[in-house]
Amino acid sequence: MKSFIREFKDFAVKGNMIDMAVGIIIGTAFNNVVNTLVKKVVMPPLSLLTDDVNIAERRYVLREAVGDVSEVAIGYGELIEVLIDFLVIALTIFVVIKGINRFKKKAEDPQNKTVETPKNIELLSNIEVLLKEQNEFLKRKRAD
Repeated sequence: MKSFIREFKDFAVKGNMIDMAVGIIIGTAFNNVVNTLVKKVVMPPLSLLTDDVNIAERRYVLREAVGDVSEVAIGYGELIEVLIDFLVIALTIFVVIKGINRFKKKAEDPQNKTVETPKNIELLSNIEVLLKEQNEFLKRKRAD
């Protein structure tokens, strides 16, 4: 039981849980921004294009409301709105990851001096250079 508690403590303290929590909080805030962007900026012009019909309220009625029986309808307008939300989020994440990958690629190139190369990549690069020099030396020695 002690090892389980120690393992959980290491997991929580070393950053995995904290990184995940920060990511969830930022993701939730970003989701709110995108929802507002879609509902207040994107959807109103689309509504103008459809004769002032609020797209989010569009639905296909399967059964009209009669007395105490409520209406049954398929709300395809909300689906359209959620799909637009998804596309905005997916596009944004794609652009951010593309930028991160570009920076990461520069950082992993030991010849690129504009960005600091991580130590492990630098060490591997140095080992590669030493191995090439060793191979050249051995080839010259055999030729002699």
